[in-house]
Parts: sequence; C-alpha cells; structure tokens
Amino acid sequence: MISPSRGRTGPQRLLWCLVALLGLVWPFVVHALLPRLGAWPLLLALAALAWWRLPAAHRHWGLALLPLLALLLFTGSAELGLRLWPFALNLALLMLFAHGLHHPPPLIERLARRQEPNLPPHAVRYTRRVTQAWCVFFAVNGALALATALYADMTLWTWYNGGIAYALMLAMFAGEWVIRQRVKKRHAEEPHASP
Repeated sequence: MISPSRGRTGPQRLLWCLVALLGLVWPFVVHALLPRLGAWPLLLALAALAWWRLPAAHRHWGLALLPLLALLLFTGSAELGLRLWPFALNLALLMLFAHGLHHPPPLIERLARRQEPNLPPHAVRYTRRVTQAWCVFFAVNGALALATALYADMTLWTWYNGGIAYALMLAMFAGEWVIRQRVKKRHAEEPHASP
C-alpha cells in the first residue's frame, strides 16, 4: 500500500496532514460550527474534502457523493449527513479489511511484509487473525457510530465519535502490540509452536 503523502512536496504534505487532522476532530468541528453555519456549508465542505482525499485515479468514485447530497437536500437531512460521517468511515475501513480476507493477502500482512518480506507461516496466520479482529472492531464501532447518529443528542455523538471511539481504537492498537510481542517471543523460544 502506498503512503498517501509519498511523492508530495512539503506544502502538499502539510495540507494533507491538516486535512487528516480535520477528519479526526470532525465531530468537534461539527459541534462547534453547526449552530453558527448550519448543516449545508459543513456538509459541502466535508464532501469536497472527502473527494480531495481520494487518490487521483479514483476521484471518479466521488461522483457517488452527488446523488447522496441530492437525497440529503430533498429530504432536509443535511445534519444527518454530517453525523453519518464516522459511520461511513468505519464502513469503508471494514470493507477495506474484509476485502483482504477474501482476496489475500490482507492489508496487515502486506504491511508486515514491508518489514519482514519472508513472513513465516505462523506470522501469516497471525496477521489474518488481527485483520479479522479489526473487522469486528470496525463493525461494532460502525454500529455504535450509526446509533449515535440516529438516536443520540449532539453532545453524546460528539464525545463518542470524537473521543471514545479513538480511545477504543488506541486500546486495540495497544492490545494487539502486546499480543504480537508475546507471539514473537513464544515463536522465538519454540519455533514449532502454533500462534
């Protein structure tokens, strides 16, 4: 997988990082600006940023945003469109990780092979299990993001999608790192142990 910032100049890389940061704090941006600007300016800005973040070769996929924006316009659901963004991100990540399970190698295996091109079989099995764990995480987190978009007030939606979800993700990263170290140590001591 190619890094999005590879081949970009300093100012382009900085802009890319700022947009990524904006994506991370999006729930707080919505919470702060929605009462002042209304939903439509924020939704159009979000759609433009989402389109811009797509790789140039895939920007035609951004055309799928047009019918969605039209639907939100005609149903008067611009705020719901804003609130569904965390759900959409979780759904996209779930699809990305699940795709690798059905069309190997999984994303995590590809990333692991960057550091260790000749992954042993136990490591390949481990990367598959980690990919499955992330699929479960994105499915559950996406369901909670959808529930907060549909049923929670703006404060709960903001705190879950802008804080709690990231804390859970950080806990997943940390837990996986601890387990990975144990698996590596066990296989270093017992080369024929199963993961």
